Amino acid sequence: MDELPLDQVRTLLAVVDEGTFDAAAAALHVTPSAVSQRVKALEQRTGRVLLMRTKPVRATDSGEVVVRFARQLARLERDARAELGMAEGMGPVRLPIAVNADSLATWFLPVLSRVPQDPPVCVELHREDESHTTALLREGQVMAAVTSSPDPVAGCTVRMLGLARYLPVAAPDFAARHLTGELERDLRRAPTIVFDRKDELQDAFVRSLAGTRSGVRADPQAVGAGPVRHHVPTSEGFRDAVVAGLGWGMVPEQQARPLLRTGGLVLLAPRRPMDVPLYWQQWKLDSPALSLVARLVADAAGKALRKPPAATP
Repeated sequence: MDELPLDQVRTLLAVVDEGTFDAAAAALHVTPSAVSQRVKALEQRTGRVLLMRTKPVRATDSGEVVVRFARQLARLERDARAELGMAEGMGPVRLPIAVNADSLATWFLPVLSRVPQDPPVCVELHREDESHTTALLREGQVMAAVTSSPDPVAGCTVRMLGLARYLPVAAPDFAARHLTGELERDLRRAPTIVFDRKDELQDAFVRSLAGTRSGVRADPQAVGAGPVRHHVPTSEGFRDAVVAGLGWGMVPEQQARPLLRTGGLVLLAPRRPMDVPLYWQQWKLDSPALSLVARLVADAAGKALRKPPAATP
């Protein structure tokens, strides 16, 4: 591929960020015609359609590659200017990071208090399910992500953080009312708390019970939890909804243990926790701020999460 002209790359990024060609033109202090010509020239150079001309404009899969490159280029330029003593007036270092809600509510936020503020660092958190945070990396919207995927996004490194343990729990009154017989059967009928429509943890737990009973591996396409589902899209709200008896749910161990000790929750299957592996993925950039945050995240995760079992030789 021919080299990518930087003015065209930056123009494509401006269009994606601003949402329209006119808004990008205003941000770049050029005419909309100039923006359109640069984008068309870049598409001709790459031989690919890079933008879907919708409102707002969206990058195609090929466009996301160029957008990610543009953001990485901007980061490298900023770091170089800082090392050269040319950072005055550039504002704080910006680090967009995708994190799942349960990590935010249990162990991740204290990491940010340990990030030095000289020079100032502005962390922009994007809350997303751990199985979907890599999409934000792929689109170039974030520089790093806590994710359940061990497969690195192109241009990213990946490292294991640990296992986030979830416990199947319910309020005592709820369990006495709905869960009086065979657990798998009852959970297929009982009201369930889910985080959002991407949350499949409760379904996976019920299917795992079926797999244990039948002695075969659980079918990921089989019916899981019951049809009555309350959507509660915050980690703390999810826990509180379970405590209030609206339904049962898989609650992070750090949140569930204190309530189990006081009797606010009961454990539905003492020997059936679910462990979700978490990984840290980040751009392959020699960025001091990003490297520092990565070390702090790994340190905090090492203390808060369970260690994976040792590999069998």
